[in-house]
Amino acid sequence: MQERHPVIGGDQRFFVFWPPHNANDDVVEEVRGALNDVDMAERDEREAAVALGRCQQQLSQAQGKLGELERYRGDYQQQWINQGQQGVSGQWLMNYQRFLTQLETAIGQQRQAAAWQQDNVNKARELWQQRYARLEGLRKLVQRYLQEARQAEDKREQKMLDEFAQRLSTLGPR
Repeated sequence: MQERHPVIGGDQRFFVFWPPHNANDDVVEEVRGALNDVDMAERDEREAAVALGRCQQQLSQAQGKLGELERYRGDYQQQWINQGQQGVSGQWLMNYQRFLTQLETAIGQQRQAAAWQQDNVNKARELWQQRYARLEGLRKLVQRYLQEARQAEDKREQKMLDEFAQRLSTLGPR
């Protein structure tokens, strides 16, 4: 019984009816195994792509938070400039310095978080690229198996036609 299997080629998806009539059982099993491998590799590649997207989103959030902290520090420093022109008390200056130190610590921690997220994105991208390359390799393997099976089938059909033509020629005209 023929089964319908999806096969991906480039940007297009097409279906192959497998096995062909009178196909070699070894070839049929090779193709079935390869098609199953393609299905698993597609799932793995999709999962890696989703994980990469999640990491990119987390990096974007970390960078956004870092930007907010840096803008807040700039605003706070502008406040110091404005307040300093009018004169400040020693207590105000100590509070300003304490808060600015805490803000600088938070910015440093957020920079580290953003760098960690960037590292995660790089690792996730590398994993996705590996899985994509594996998937493409398996797709090419399936294509090769299918091409070989078609060629074998064509050869078998040509042999049958040649034998039939030879039999007809030996029978002669009637």
